[in-house]
Amino acid sequence: MPELKILAISGSLREASYNSALVRAAQKFTPGDLAIEIYEGLRDIPPYDTDQDIDPAPAAVADLRRRISEADGIFIATPEYNYGIPGVLKNALDWASRPALNSSLTGKPIAIAGAAPTNFGTVRAQLALRQMFLWTDSRVVGKPELQIFRANERFDEAGNLTDETTIDILQQLLSALGTKIRETRAIADGTL
Repeated sequence: MPELKILAISGSLREASYNSALVRAAQKFTPGDLAIEIYEGLRDIPPYDTDQDIDPAPAAVADLRRRISEADGIFIATPEYNYGIPGVLKNALDWASRPALNSSLTGKPIAIAGAAPTNFGTVRAQLALRQMFLWTDSRVVGKPELQIFRANERFDEAGNLTDETTIDILQQLLSALGTKIRETRAIADGTL
């Protein structure tokens, strides 16, 4: 079976981010039929400005849109800031969601996860992302959900995911993303 190309995006800019560690863990523990590329251009995306959303788009935006379009699916690891999505992640997704109803996110299979040192993980941020992806008509994986709470107990000091239960759920989520991609293709081809 051919590899499915997944673009992994961490919603954090912090160097020692648990969510950046989570996308690296996804790359390390991914099922055999997925190939994960980590997106590292979040810091380069300018603030969304409709006046600047012209053709050609700013270089960093064009790159993000191209990478999303070329990917078979997206894996997002988001922190939670003030009960919501980090501004840099929301900003990048706002750019990616244009042009409305015909964006690189339209119909795109997406898996959402997140890690936080708190007891509630990233539940609210993930919910906000799910709501946003309703507008883009993206195909978000429903189960399993992966909210890594008390992340400091699940990653070692070098940022390696060490908790076996969390690794298992991460692999299940990535497998579910692969299934969602294949289902989405079958629907588009009329074979499902």
